Amino acid sequence: MNSVLLSTAYLPDLAYLSQVVRYDTVLIENCEHYMKQTHRNRCDILSSAGALRLSIPLVQKSDKEIISQKRISYAEKWQHQHWRTITTAYKNSPYFEFFEHEFKPFYETEYEFLLQYNSELLKTILNILRIKKEITLTTEFELIPSHTNDLRKTNFQNTEDDISKVSYYQVFADKIGFTPRLSCIDALFHIGLETKELLTK
Repeated sequence: MNSVLLSTAYLPDLAYLSQVVRYDTVLIENCEHYMKQTHRNRCDILSSAGALRLSIPLVQKSDKEIISQKRISYAEKWQHQHWRTITTAYKNSPYFEFFEHEFKPFYETEYEFLLQYNSELLKTILNILRIKKEITLTTEFELIPSHTNDLRKTNFQNTEDDISKVSYYQVFADKIGFTPRLSCIDALFHIGLETKELLTK
């Protein structure tokens, strides 16, 4: 079994990304009901005070909406807010200026659907890391998939797959110590393409 089934994620952490790298075939769940308060629409980045959460606001229509139909809300200027926060957090990190042009368009262009937005971000991250990976969306919901490793409900914390706790250079480490389990952009902006080495260990 060399395929994995994952839920969609907004700027996922290294543990999630390591699963994308590990498997030959990557499936992203397209047909599940949207789950609130998960990595599907939020991530953590590093500020001078520690981990800081970014959440994408979503249009609420009903309690049971299919993830592929979940729309992003632009009632608030969250894109401007997120990009300003990311810039403030990482402008002094070694690789921010190398990669900021890759991410800035995601905070200037309005995407209608969360899944589309997350998928394009994931492709961008893999391109930056020079990782060739074909990612496919599921066409039907399977409660217990039989031919793939189902990690849709896994957060990897405190498991052998949790590489998010592996330390690397961070600009605020001398003040607050190493902060684990952040979005993969934290590693990208701090250690650049060495992030790929972390993912493949």
